[in-house]
Amino acid sequence: MGKELILPPPERVFAEALVLYPSPRFLAALFGTFLRGLAAFGVSVLAGAAAGLAAGLSPLVEAALAPLLTLIRATPVLALILVALLWFPSGAVPVFAAFLMAFPVMATSAAEGARAADPRLLEMARLFRVPRASVFRKIRLPAAAPHLLAGAKSALGLSWKVVVAGEVLSQPLRALGTGMQDARVLLETPRVLAWAAATVALCGLTEWAFGHAAKRALRHVL
Repeated sequence: MGKELILPPPERVFAEALVLYPSPRFLAALFGTFLRGLAAFGVSVLAGAAAGLAAGLSPLVEAALAPLLTLIRATPVLALILVALLWFPSGAVPVFAAFLMAFPVMATSAAEGARAADPRLLEMARLFRVPRASVFRKIRLPAAAPHLLAGAKSALGLSWKVVVAGEVLSQPLRALGTGMQDARVLLETPRVLAWAAATVALCGLTEWAFGHAAKRALRHVL
């Protein structure tokens, strides 16, 4: 292109990253975004798994939950972030938006997992009057585990994307999205790409770590 403002060369972005990444501002922003992403992921997984398992086991709960999930899926992410700006402090806006986006993903996977148990095993457990807690732990949970872990992995990747998007709009004090937005306002394209590369690396590393942990957990459950 011949225009660094539009598309800087890779070596320029790399040089900018070498200066940016060791700086205290970047490390504080990385830590802040990591905490927000972790909070959004944890809340969405816990709430989504509980709601999804309940919906999978009870048609009444499923019917009550379906309109809410449809409404959340149909709402644009940007609209959620803008509304959240009116309700919450800037640091909580990305967490709230990411939770709403990841919750339906986890709830749907959990509901599928709750219905994945072998009906013949469930019938045998009923005939032998096996306690419900044992049925859940020994039959339903192993059958649901692959669905739960797949939903959690999808929710993790989605959480990072929405958290950073929320940070770009809400501008919390310490955030990768805030750093990207500040660099964009100053027309520092190499720095924008350096901030963006950090978000991609953070998302990729956490998904890789979660994938390895999920495989070990799945072997333990099964």
